[in-house]
Amino acid sequence: MWRVTVKAEVRPTEDFEKVKKALLNFFTPERIEHVKEGDYDYIVGYAKSLESLSKLHEALRRERILDAARKIFKSNTVGNLLIFSINKQAAYRGRVSFVTTPAESPLGAITFIVEYEDIWKVIDWLAPKTERGKPLWEHEVPK
Repeated sequence: MWRVTVKAEVRPTEDFEKVKKALLNFFTPERIEHVKEGDYDYIVGYAKSLESLSKLHEALRRERILDAARKIFKSNTVGNLLIFSINKQAAYRGRVSFVTTPAESPLGAITFIVEYEDIWKVIDWLAPKTERGKPLWEHEVPK
């Protein structure tokens, strides 16, 4: 089983469409919702295909941050789950900037939750090992 959920808080001072754009710059959801949890508003995207992460896959290569991404992914894996966050403001500009503490993204981050039966296949697809900055392999999207 696999599932991808991406969630971003929309603060009162933020434009809903801009936060949505930031999320969509790196994720292609099958469905997207505006969710209210208590006093907080969120944009939540859902997909049942890892192909929904193709924009992120491409961005990691374009920005040449495969090693950093792999390190983040490895440290944020539990069982069959991969959970990581990127900076919302950077994402709006089309850049990937990983967030490891809440202070790194004062307006909140965009959080990705990837569930897959063999999460290491996902990590190897998104961010393969490199040598001198070049991927040692390239896998197709895990099926």
